[in-house]
Amino acid sequence: MKKIFFVLFAAGMLLVNGTVFAQQTKDDPVIFEINGEKIYKSEFMKEFLQSIGQSPEAKPTACTYEKRKALEDYARLFVNFRVKLADAYAKGMDTMPSLVKELETYRKELAAPYLIDSATMENIFREAYERNHYVVHAAHILVRMDRAPSPEDTLKAYNQAMDVYNRVKAGEDFYKVADELVVLQMTEEQKARPHQVNPREGDLGCFTVFDMVYPFENAAYTLQPGEISKPIRTRYGYHIIKLFEKVEYFGNTTLQHIWVRSDLNEATAKGQIELAYRHLQDGEDFVQVAKNYSHDRSTPNATISDASIRQIPSEYVVAVSKLKEGEFSEPFQSVYGWHIVKLLKKDRIPTYEDMLPLYKQKLSRDQRNGEPQSKFVEQAKKKYGFTDYTQTYGTWKSQNGAWTFAKAKKVTKKTPYASNLDNAVSMLTDSVFVNKWVYNDSLVTDERPLFELAGVRYNTRDFCKYIAMNQKLHFRGDLAKYAAERYDDFVSQTVLKYADSQLEIENPEFRDLVNEYRRGLMIFSYNDAMVWNKAVVDTVGFAAFYNESSKLRSYDNPEDSVYFWNQRARLSIISVADSLCLQPEKATKIVAKAVEKGLSVSDIRKQLVKKAGKKVDGEKLISMRTDLLEQGRQTMLSSMEWKQGIYTHPDGKKGYEIIVVERIQDPELKSSTEARGYYINDYQTALENELVSRLRRQYNVVIHQDVIDEISY
Repeated sequence: MKKIFFVLFAAGMLLVNGTVFAQQTKDDPVIFEINGEKIYKSEFMKEFLQSIGQSPEAKPTACTYEKRKALEDYARLFVNFRVKLADAYAKGMDTMPSLVKELETYRKELAAPYLIDSATMENIFREAYERNHYVVHAAHILVRMDRAPSPEDTLKAYNQAMDVYNRVKAGEDFYKVADELVVLQMTEEQKARPHQVNPREGDLGCFTVFDMVYPFENAAYTLQPGEISKPIRTRYGYHIIKLFEKVEYFGNTTLQHIWVRSDLNEATAKGQIELAYRHLQDGEDFVQVAKNYSHDRSTPNATISDASIRQIPSEYVVAVSKLKEGEFSEPFQSVYGWHIVKLLKKDRIPTYEDMLPLYKQKLSRDQRNGEPQSKFVEQAKKKYGFTDYTQTYGTWKSQNGAWTFAKAKKVTKKTPYASNLDNAVSMLTDSVFVNKWVYNDSLVTDERPLFELAGVRYNTRDFCKYIAMNQKLHFRGDLAKYAAERYDDFVSQTVLKYADSQLEIENPEFRDLVNEYRRGLMIFSYNDAMVWNKAVVDTVGFAAFYNESSKLRSYDNPEDSVYFWNQRARLSIISVADSLCLQPEKATKIVAKAVEKGLSVSDIRKQLVKKAGKKVDGEKLISMRTDLLEQGRQTMLSSMEWKQGIYTHPDGKKGYEIIVVERIQDPELKSSTEARGYYINDYQTALENELVSRLRRQYNVVIHQDVIDEISY
């Protein structure tokens, strides 16, 4: 937490390393000079106003003591920050391996928004928000395919899916056909087990945006209730989708329900639910009617609280969507029986701005996540002079290791592309599908460039090294197809890597942001080494600081109260869990005599256990402990009991406690161990002040107070 604070604090102390600011003018005088570097009023004011949340365009208001103090305090912090930063650079902290590595992590996160097409991202989020206004209820029939099917398998699956589509469009029962496909696609092991027909096979219940893979979601939201889609391909295979309902989204809901099972007798169930409905129409309490008629005995007060659309039956979602708060539905049927629901509360979709964080989180795991980056890659290709020679007609000539490209003057059907992936494909084996392919440089026979980006050419050697370094488990398939897919990845990653390398050059805003994080990490490391950690590990220095600092503390000074103990009572506490085993009066007398004789705590307990007798388990019922209580910070002793003596307190149950106040200790200074946290904090402050004072002299700090005095805001 401390590190994040200093990184963000550094972001407030904006200073672009190497930035050249305007020469001093009458309207923008120098306000500070540090190690010969001039800092202008405009730079300081920009950061100061940002720190207090005031717009630079806001007109100055009347000067007050509070405003003047805020300005002076920030000026002091600004100078302290800058001299520490100068010393951190002088010590080479910007090149520390740990800092460089951590900055790389931050930079990667900061760069992500710059490597996508923001307009495409905005369109995705807007589309999601519009769809999120509705909930759909759908079912599907899936014709499965492998993740990497052959063209023959793809055609076979598509034809089967079209056959299914034609059957359900002609009127066959959707659920029965879905169940038939499930059985058809079972493995031999699955077929050997008994199959129980699902009367609603393929039913997905209700869902909304981001709940399904993107092509499926697209199709579902395009359909109207009752419509059936043609085969839709996803990574799972081909889907035929039937849309049942499309209702207004309401988020989470709290409702009450009455459920009458119909698996025993349909007519009886319907009669029961209609009777319950009449009682509700007559004004009877919903919970009471539910107790009399509902078969749900596990839900307290028949209430389902804060449930999402995925947690309740789709029939409930449809019913709730039509109700206002306080209303109950007419009886309706589901596969579970007959129902009546009463709406107690339902949400509304939040604003677009409120939904954005959730959309961004879900998009990271969604298929459409690649769209904004793919669009960016296409734009970057144009920007950085990309040429794909595997898609460009022409010829290559090599002379002394240098390749020269000549574009084809005339293109016919027989004209070949300038380059191809044939050499790469010939080098690949099926081992690449299981992460075990080994690149062999000697097998590269085609040195022609495959593509060019920003004047740099990439060939088969570069491509194969990329494959070797980025292997992942993959369904076995055609090696040429695999190479073509990896080639597209290689091109995209090369474009993104180059665009990323240009961010600091092309985007001053990004450059400033990275520098802010760098300086924040540097200052954190600097403070840790020079102040925070030093105060902890410098035991000799801390001991000397404690000896000197503690002499200045006064018990009568309220600000020094944390460094002192108030009066403290040292006491022993005898706990008797059950007064029936030993009456309080008798136990108190035994304790008083034992204390008078000077017996130890353990001996007193032995006497009490013995007196309790063998009929009760005194070893378990009687216990003792010692304590040291501080006056004003305890509740065990009353003010009247703050003296030596023996006091009996009931414990609020069946037992009691006997408290023996042995002695009262006078107020005293806490030791360095007892107040270590406070003294460590003070020592850090002292080290900080000493460090800043030295650095201000070392780096020749000049503060133009006259400029500060003239500032109004």
